[in-house]
Amino acid sequence: MTVSRPHPSRPLLLLGSAAFFALAGPVVAQDNQQEVTFTNADGAETGTAMLTGTPAGLLIELDLRNLPPETWHGFHIHETGECDADDGFESAGGHFSISETNHGLLMTGGPHTGDMPNQYVAADGTLKAQVLNTYAFLGGPSDNVSGRALVLHGGADDYESQPSGDAGERIACAVIE
Repeated sequence: MTVSRPHPSRPLLLLGSAAFFALAGPVVAQDNQQEVTFTNADGAETGTAMLTGTPAGLLIELDLRNLPPETWHGFHIHETGECDADDGFESAGGHFSISETNHGLLMTGGPHTGDMPNQYVAADGTLKAQVLNTYAFLGGPSDNVSGRALVLHGGADDYESQPSGDAGERIACAVIE
């Protein structure tokens, strides 16, 4: 039997046994999808993401363009589903966290629910990626992301600085309905 490292706000999951399904919570149908549209700091559309609720968490498929080429960018779920370009997307609030965790994938006591790996923009200014966030869920009774926002930052997240990884300004934002 394999035991996973628990998130401070989630129960310990026992993998490799029938107990996994009993402890993991409700299963979300894989056809539970939502497409969201990203806007940049000028208010122009800069791409989309397809969100898919899965039993393992939230699968995010990014398809963005017109971004700074050959650069790394912090990528997070933020607490408020508002993307006002006039305020630099500060309207999206801080990183989404369902408990009092620290920011950062490298921090003891972390990460926030909305913390995800940095994303790389290709030489042509496009970003295509698939990211699975195992702490976030879309649809059904386990939904904890509806009414929140996806945010792409201007720089890379250092995975340690509090409270948000020193990832710089917010350059693209999408509301999760």
